[in-house]
Amino acid sequence: MSRLPWAKLGLFAGGVLFGTAGIKILSSKDAKKCYTNATAAVLRAKDCVMETVTTVRENCDDILSDAKDINAERAAADEEAVIADAAETVIEDAAPESAEE
Repeated sequence: MSRLPWAKLGLFAGGVLFGTAGIKILSSKDAKKCYTNATAAVLRAKDCVMETVTTVRENCDDILSDAKDINAERAAADEEAVIADAAETVIEDAAPESAEE
């Protein structure tokens, strides 16, 4: 005589019951209210993060602009130094020639 696998049938019935109850719970009005509140919280968090990102981007743009200004000033100072050195060299080279005359 064949024995029915009562343990397996019991597990199957429990799974069906648990699944059915779970679907009922997940589709209830209270659950919908919870989902709505959670979604609203996520949207508020997104807005906060986007404000922070915007602030960081603005700061980065300011930093980049300031860095370019600093580099332009350094390049101008270096160019002036090169011109001054070249002028001194020309003057030094010209001085002995005029002294010999």
